[in-house]
Amino acid sequence: MKTVRLLQPAEQEMFDAAAYYESRVSGLGDAFLDKIASAVADIAENPQRWPVIQSDIRRRLIHRFPYALFYRVDHDEIVVLAIAHLHRRPVYWIGRA
Repeated sequence: MKTVRLLQPAEQEMFDAAAYYESRVSGLGDAFLDKIASAVADIAENPQRWPVIQSDIRRRLIHRFPYALFYRVDHDEIVVLAIAHLHRRPVYWIGRA
């Protein structure tokens, strides 16, 4: 199993989204973080499972929330490029690849 590394901007997106959800409903931010952790574990276990959307970049949707992890599989690790809201500027993170 490969290690998963989140780029700093992706990590910030995750924390910003969690803070937003927590400000709306108590506990919802933690639920979001739990879904992200589950998705990260899924891609670590089977990174080829999710579809390639561009070049070597794959997308893992997050259930219950309108977010996705965009990642690439490198030789020695999996790199999460973005944890992106699917209804806002959908390709803003492309320059991170």
